[in-house]
Amino acid sequence: EPDTQAVGSHTYWGTYMTQEEDWDRDLLLDPAWEKQQRKTFTAWCNSHLRKAGTQIENIEEDFRNGLKLMLLLEVISGERLPKPDKGKMRFHKIANVNKALDFICSKGVKLVSIGAEEIVDGNVKMTLGMIWTIILRFAIQDISVEETSAKEGLLLWCQRKTAPYRNVNVQNFHISWKDGLALCALIHRHRPDLIDYSKLRKDDPIGNLNTAFDVAEKFLDIPKMLDAEDIVNTPKPDEKAIMTYVSCFYHAFAGAEQAETAANRICKVLAVNQENEKLMEEYEKLASELLEWIRRTIPWLENRVAEQTMRAMQQKLEDFRDYRRIHKPPRVQEKCQLEINFNTLQTKLRLSNRPAFMPSEGKMVSDIANAWKGLEQVEKGYEEWLLTEIRRLERLDHLAEKFKQKCAMHESWTGGKEDLLSQKDYESASLMEIRALMRKHEAFESDLAAHQDRVEQIAAIAQELNELDYHDAATVNARCQGICDQWDNLGTLTQKRRDSLERVEKLWETIDQLYLEFAKRAAPFNNWMDGAMEDLQDMFIVHSIEEIQSLITAHDQFKATLPEADKERMATLGIHNEILKIAQTYGIKLSGINPYTNLSPQDISTKWDTVKHLVPLRDQMLQEEVARQQANERLRRQFAAQANIIGPWIQTKMEEISHVSVDIAGSLEEQMNSLKQYEQNIINYKSNIDKLEGDHQLSQESLIFDNKHTNYTMEHIRVGWEQLLTTIARTINEVENQILTRDAKGISQEQLNEFRASFNHFDRKRNGMMDPDDFRACLISMGYDLVSGEVEFARIMTLVDPNNTGVVTFQAFIDFMTRETAETDTAEQVMASFKILASDKSYITVEELRRELPPEQAEYCISRMTRYIGPESPPGALDYISFSSALYGESDL
Repeated sequence: EPDTQAVGSHTYWGTYMTQEEDWDRDLLLDPAWEKQQRKTFTAWCNSHLRKAGTQIENIEEDFRNGLKLMLLLEVISGERLPKPDKGKMRFHKIANVNKALDFICSKGVKLVSIGAEEIVDGNVKMTLGMIWTIILRFAIQDISVEETSAKEGLLLWCQRKTAPYRNVNVQNFHISWKDGLALCALIHRHRPDLIDYSKLRKDDPIGNLNTAFDVAEKFLDIPKMLDAEDIVNTPKPDEKAIMTYVSCFYHAFAGAEQAETAANRICKVLAVNQENEKLMEEYEKLASELLEWIRRTIPWLENRVAEQTMRAMQQKLEDFRDYRRIHKPPRVQEKCQLEINFNTLQTKLRLSNRPAFMPSEGKMVSDIANAWKGLEQVEKGYEEWLLTEIRRLERLDHLAEKFKQKCAMHESWTGGKEDLLSQKDYESASLMEIRALMRKHEAFESDLAAHQDRVEQIAAIAQELNELDYHDAATVNARCQGICDQWDNLGTLTQKRRDSLERVEKLWETIDQLYLEFAKRAAPFNNWMDGAMEDLQDMFIVHSIEEIQSLITAHDQFKATLPEADKERMATLGIHNEILKIAQTYGIKLSGINPYTNLSPQDISTKWDTVKHLVPLRDQMLQEEVARQQANERLRRQFAAQANIIGPWIQTKMEEISHVSVDIAGSLEEQMNSLKQYEQNIINYKSNIDKLEGDHQLSQESLIFDNKHTNYTMEHIRVGWEQLLTTIARTINEVENQILTRDAKGISQEQLNEFRASFNHFDRKRNGMMDPDDFRACLISMGYDLVSGEVEFARIMTLVDPNNTGVVTFQAFIDFMTRETAETDTAEQVMASFKILASDKSYITVEELRRELPPEQAEYCISRMTRYIGPESPPGALDYISFSSALYGESDL
């Protein structure tokens, strides 16, 4: 690169020239050295002049007119010299040489005893001295290794590069290079493909030197500046010639090393970016899958259309239990892992000076949390609805069966009654028969009134089935309507028949009192027995021991009435026996038919025997239900005993975990170990939850829906357990992020403990967050001048609370306290690295990227860089400046 700064180094160059042999003063030069310098300096000059399309043949002759000397200086400096004189007279030549010498002096070089006349006259020693001065200034002066410069810097560079090679020990720029191994080692170090160093021999210096010269000229564009025989046969080769030639190797390889360093920096930055993009893609994929699962699940939980059968509803309940046991727990883990991945990614982006990750629209952590909240809100009432529907169906089945039984009994009783009431037998009957028919009708009316209650019960059951939305309500309503219509018709027919009988009542004069009394007593007693049989066979459903005890009490009360009923039975049968006794006493021949009732003493006895048979069966049924309710009570107590232990255990663990994250107890690694131990204890405790789930399922299968022995429901335990799992995972992730921050920021454990102590002191609520006023007090306690700096405090709040939540977390506090010490790559550093690879151009080509970077990183850049638009830019030129800014989220540098 042209050196455009006027470096004030006159004193340095004067000192350096004094240290060299005073060849310019005594004009003495070893003939062998002069020969080596002629060849080396001529080749060095031509290596630059050929860029301008010319060269020199004789070093002291071809520079005499000053024209090629000025051209040489323009090529190697990149600057324009004053316009040369075109004349060929001596004073023209002297003028041109002076312009060249003045330009050399303007670069901070003090020329000692070198004048334009000596150059114009072709003084070889002066000419060689001038060329050496130019080489020192433009090829060697800027070499710097570990704060050394010029000759020492070049020598140190050679020593470092050749240190690993056998038989090479570079100590100077003369005899250290005679055997050629040092030059071969320099080439092999940078281009091992050009020389097989293992086959070189120390006793073949000429072969080694020629190998180095030929390879350098053919592959490295370094012309042959030395002669192997001259080097070997000279006791001490010329130092200036060796330095000139070796400096060409430095310039040939230094650029490659700089490009390699730049490429390594870019690869490092790109690797960070690729890893972050992979984490972003994984987050997007996980978030999409979780949101899609929630989207599919919510309509299923919102579907509250009840099934018509108990079996179908119980299947729905089993499907919901599978969802809670099998399908939901992995999604809980996914949601927790998603939050952890998001926090880790944001920490990595922050530590690598990248902009924060902004997920796609609708996939923010808050979106997922809201979706999850919506899922749990819908889920909350689903199980309760299922159980309510099962109870409703159970009640419906019970009522439907009861309805059928009462309808069957009623229809059995009413069978033929309409035909009997429609008979006009009284028209041809005798007075005795008419009066008998009248009494018989009165008995029927008594019986009809007794059945009114059953009809009302049937109607009430039908109404309840309709209110509970019974699936076959149409059939129930039709049957009920038929019974009611028939009942109304029976009432009408009964009234009509009474009216007809009353019209001929004056014909009834003789009444058989005993038949009538039997009929009147037998009918209600028979109805009582019908009711008793109905009650004894009545279905029941209870949910507690108290309820079944109430039924047993009622049954005991019924049994207490049996002796009185037996007396009534004996009295009724006594009437019939009295009829038989009178008939036997007075020789009355009976027809065997009671004209007032169809009931016979045999009917009464048969039904009484049936009632007595049903009583012990009812006893057995009630006792079996007692046993079932006692078993249910045992299930309640078993569930309560576990729930009353597990519930407080979960609460205790939650409090202990919060203390671990708040209390300062050793290093972050020790906190992590403590939290991992808590996590393992929690995982080991899962079997207790599973056992409780089993007992809960047994209770539900037994249709137990209440438990007075505990305040913990299975839902409470489930929610607490899921919160505990989420809390321990989040707490571990927070400590991991603190470790990441600590290591990335380079803060010590003592500093971290100090930060934690300050944070805890001002964390008034002990919930891991500070209010803004507490945060201000904390900063003031640590030395920040915020007493009147509202603007500065507002700026700090935007850093620690970018989402304006109104609180400062410990992680945000740590990030702020360590923000200024971060050592991360910047967009400017990456841009400077690309500029090196692009050879200082404002754009970079696809070929340069593929040549300088590994394939994966090269293609990554090519696919993301935009086309460069600029003057004289070739096709395929890419804009690395915008790309570097985009890596760090900067729109303009």
